[in-house]
Amino acid sequence: MADRFPHLIIGKSGDICRVEINRPGDRNSLSSDLIDQLVQQLESVENTPARAIIYSGVGDSYFIGGADGVEMHRFSPEEARAFSIKIQGLFNRMEASPLLLVAAINGLCFGGGFEFALACDFRVASEKARIGLPEVKLGITPGGGGTQRLPRVVGMGKAVEMILSGHLYPAETAFQMGLIHYVVKHEELGKKVEEILGRILAFPQHALSSAKKAIYASRYLSFDQGLKVEAEEFEKCLTHDYFQNLIQKQLKDGRLNTTLQPG
Repeated sequence: MADRFPHLIIGKSGDICRVEINRPGDRNSLSSDLIDQLVQQLESVENTPARAIIYSGVGDSYFIGGADGVEMHRFSPEEARAFSIKIQGLFNRMEASPLLLVAAINGLCFGGGFEFALACDFRVASEKARIGLPEVKLGITPGGGGTQRLPRVVGMGKAVEMILSGHLYPAETAFQMGLIHYVVKHEELGKKVEEILGRILAFPQHALSSAKKAIYASRYLSFDQGLKVEAEEFEKCLTHDYFQNLIQKQLKDGRLNTTLQPG
């Protein structure tokens, strides 16, 4: 595994896969090689019984410190465009995954690192984390989907302020802005992520995957097209017998009322 994914440290616990970005000498930054490894690793996990991936960065300083500036500064304009499309492809692939993806933000998380976190379903940050898109300070723009995903998370006005100021926000401020879902003490980050996933993974995987697909459809499709995706995913859920069995059990036990109750 280490030979195949040299920049990733991978572990498994039950139906959860843990992935640490392992480029400590380069701020755990996203290089072309690392992007390829992340796509391949995600696809390999999707072919296992795993239901979720937790991403974090090696060390206590960085989650992911942007894209690899040393690599990028050699790019021609055409190569820069190709790199932008490549990194966008990784994040689009993450968003499309049926697995639940969690960014356990254990340190600085900016530029491509924050765009990575935006492509995850949940963002849980250590109180030590700082988050933002500072690209304009370097004379470039976000190139990994930040200009498109961020307005959909915090609204156009706040996204304009964040991107044009290039400011990095402390974790608590990022939480108040809706950039992250939870902020916790640094030493409790892993425990909190496990707690969140423990509650959610109690539910059937097919329902979680279908709900995720329908939710993200609202980002890119018209309302009517989004409703079509929702109906298709609702139909797909009924190809499984979980719901039918649950209702039959509740009827048998006399527990079914006007509000559906989970088992």
